[in-house]
Amino acid sequence: MKKIFYFLFSVAIILLLNVNVYSQVYNACKGQNAVYEESVDDVTGEVQKKMVDTDRYGNAAGNQYDLAVDGAFEGETIVVLHLYTGEGFDFHLPQEALKEKGFSVFRYLNYPPTPEELKKSLDKACQLWVISGPSRVLSDEHIAVIKEYFDEGHGVYIWGDNDPYYADANAVADALFDGKMEGNYWGDKVVNLKDSKTVSGLVPGHLVTTGLQYVYEGITIAKITGNQYLQPLIYSSDGNVVAAFYDFDGKRAIIDGGFTRLYVSWDAAGTGRYVKNAAAWLVNYERFGDDKTNREPKKEE
Repeated sequence: MKKIFYFLFSVAIILLLNVNVYSQVYNACKGQNAVYEESVDDVTGEVQKKMVDTDRYGNAAGNQYDLAVDGAFEGETIVVLHLYTGEGFDFHLPQEALKEKGFSVFRYLNYPPTPEELKKSLDKACQLWVISGPSRVLSDEHIAVIKEYFDEGHGVYIWGDNDPYYADANAVADALFDGKMEGNYWGDKVVNLKDSKTVSGLVPGHLVTTGLQYVYEGITIAKITGNQYLQPLIYSSDGNVVAAFYDFDGKRAIIDGGFTRLYVSWDAAGTGRYVKNAAAWLVNYERFGDDKTNREPKKEE
């Protein structure tokens, strides 16, 4: 009987420690779209819930309603293969947003490094972002390096846009999880939360959509074709899936057909928070914890 008691006590302590650790990384509102605060009525003693202040688009106002605490990922690096840099796409806006959470960004512009150099860079990174151009520049050897990195549990964000700006995006997505995007669709709208009565919007309750009730979809976009591994994250205004996520076997990825969100109408609804949330989720903290040295998964006790 004592052994059972000590076992249950140990499990409770471990769970409590994990909750405390996650609370240092994630804000208390994680997974909530509309965020409410509780207060106690001085007269009646009743607990009252009130929605927090919102910005002009209707999203909770303030970094405390992002998924991650500011500075939580200090020392973590995101490697970006920035393979399309046209039309003023310089990435400084996402980079500034990511910096709020502690991330540094290391970019390769227009052309990738050698597969060997890419591997060395990824060994020091918490995740990889691939921003595709109109023609393929990643070799099979590059993609093999990316797949090995992904299979080890490291996050990958695959960005494309309207046809033909998904050449490398499709090559990477196909190798990682049989993913694909296609088409050329006009967007340029703000979508709100998806429900059973609507064809467009954010999927509620996901960590990436924390603090978001509205988000800008991008201008001209591509749709994500579904498979058994991908789950919708954002439905565009025409009802197609513009962003989807992969979350199986301890591995995480996002595939997105609207990279124009990263530099066009940045001040439209929700883009900065969405980018920060996505990066925080792709760290895969639940698997890796605070290990910044070699990003090896935590060993089971």
